Amino acid sequence: MGEPLLRAIGVHKSYGHTEVLRGFDLEVAKGQVVCLLGPSGSGKSTFLRCVNHLEAIDGGQIWVDGEPIGYRLRGGRLYELREREVARQRRDIGMVFQRFNLFAHRTALENVVEGPIQVLRLDADIARRQGLELLDRVGLAHRADAYPAQLSGGQQQRVAIARSLAMRPKLMLFDEPTSALDPELVGEVLSVMAGLAEEGMTMLVVTHELGFAAEAADEVVFMADGAVVELGPPGEVLSKPKHERTRQFLARTLQ
Repeated sequence: MGEPLLRAIGVHKSYGHTEVLRGFDLEVAKGQVVCLLGPSGSGKSTFLRCVNHLEAIDGGQIWVDGEPIGYRLRGGRLYELREREVARQRRDIGMVFQRFNLFAHRTALENVVEGPIQVLRLDADIARRQGLELLDRVGLAHRADAYPAQLSGGQQQRVAIARSLAMRPKLMLFDEPTSALDPELVGEVLSVMAGLAEEGMTMLVVTHELGFAAEAADEVVFMADGAVVELGPPGEVLSKPKHERTRQFLARTLQ
């Protein structure tokens, strides 16, 4: 599918004496949807946080669109960037968390346009028009003036997705975006994500929603103990897993 938009090589990350990522490797091509599956503590969310340098890696390299994230390559060595330079890189990497993290005192539309106006310096009228288009895209144009407390969890998460899209990212990261939702609200968020996949958005998704992975992913990665155990098309990994650890995980998840 072309050159990787995201490339991770030998990524290591530890918290104290606990090694969470152990030489993790992954490539995601432009326009590809990759789902990360695995038990709690396998390193899935940690890797996502490393991709946009919310967590500094201890070893290896992560590149997005040919640029080392969080570091500058000089004379064959990597030097950590200043926070302002990292913030510039994060503009190209949207992230949707388990919790919605919306500004409680701002309306849905105001949450969406905050980044484009304050960070991208977009004209307020243009930002508002584009914000309304994005809210319409996630099915919430009619709730543009609602505050987060007036929205359901699923609606808040859809606003969070629109807010990330407003920054026109090259890559979207989703960290278990439906895990904090009531079961009846999960579908509306997954539907928006499936639409983004169909439109060609490059997405890296940590999820336990096997149905979404089967339908929307180009590739599924099963992780355990901070490393890739199995990787391949969803029809292979989910239906005909080769590794016993993958089979055990899927059996438990489907119970």
